[in-house]
Amino acid sequence: MFGYRVPAPDEAMLISGGKFGMKGAPFRVVIGHGAFATPVFRKVRYLTLSMQEAEVAEQCVTKQGIALNVRSVIAFKVGNDEESIVNAGQRFLSDQDQMSVLTGRIFAGHLRSIIGSMTVEEIVTERQKLASEVLDGSKGEMATIGLIVDSLQIQSIDDMGAGYIAAMAAPNNAAIQRQAKIAQAQADQAAAQAEQDSARKQAEYARETSVVRAQYKAEIDKAQAEAAQAGPLAEAQAQQAVMEAQAVLAQRNAELRQQQLIAEVVKPAEAEAERVRVLAMADAQKTRIQAEAAASNNRVALDQLLINQLPQIVKEAAGGLAQANVTVLNGADGLGEIAAGLVSQGLSILEAVRKGMPTQLTGLGSGSAGPDANGDQQSAG
Repeated sequence: MFGYRVPAPDEAMLISGGKFGMKGAPFRVVIGHGAFATPVFRKVRYLTLSMQEAEVAEQCVTKQGIALNVRSVIAFKVGNDEESIVNAGQRFLSDQDQMSVLTGRIFAGHLRSIIGSMTVEEIVTERQKLASEVLDGSKGEMATIGLIVDSLQIQSIDDMGAGYIAAMAAPNNAAIQRQAKIAQAQADQAAAQAEQDSARKQAEYARETSVVRAQYKAEIDKAQAEAAQAGPLAEAQAQQAVMEAQAVLAQRNAELRQQQLIAEVVKPAEAEAERVRVLAMADAQKTRIQAEAAASNNRVALDQLLINQLPQIVKEAAGGLAQANVTVLNGADGLGEIAAGLVSQGLSILEAVRKGMPTQLTGLGSGSAGPDANGDQQSAG
């Protein structure tokens, strides 16, 4: 739009030619938005608000009188508030590069002043303290010209070959070198120990590997031997099984043959023997019965014969008594007893003859009453 201007985000637009700005400033400040500026009647200028830096390399003398060359870098910019922009615009709008030059000079003066109140040891060991004191000392002056400092960094401190800083660092260097040597020795020892441990572990691993390989080889050899023996062993087992089966079959055949022989030979022989035995027993029984029958018939005939001869026997016995000198003491009773004895002796002779015992016939005379020593017959009573 004609006459409408907009500043960049890192710029402040200064419009002059019209109504004065704040506090009697000869221009009006516009930040972050646009504004109308009538051509010919208004003039627009821009002041940078971006970050800038200034380098300072200054020779300073310490509290101990030792000259030091100090290099530092300052990061600064124009303040964002309108007052700082007005102050900076009035001083640097026509030549904005002068902001770095002036800032370097201001910090160089404060740097010499602060270093002059410190020792080398403090400067070397407390750089942050040095930077803070320099910032605090220059803050008022920087605000007056509308600038603010974001940071101050001490880059280097050099005694320009005097050797003071080196001498100051010598004990530390010696201690550091000693510690470095100790650390190196410890590192070498640790490395040697690690190397020994590694060699030992490698030896153990090699030994374990050899053992495992030997075990594997033994297992492989065993498996190969078993595989090589598996065929003959299986064949032998098969032959043994066949022989056992043949033995079982032979035993069964023998048992069958034995049963067959028993059925074909023994049983018929036993049956024949039983038949013969039964026939023999029957014949024997028949013969015994026949013999008993014959003996019975003969005995009946003999008994009949003896019975028929009994009177003659008694008669002969009585005849013998008649020729003997017998004295009868008890009269008729004695005669009866003698007669009864004769009959009894005759019956005894008959029984002896029936049983086939001739000795009893011989003893018949000895059992009868005979004459005593006087030739008289004694009676049993």
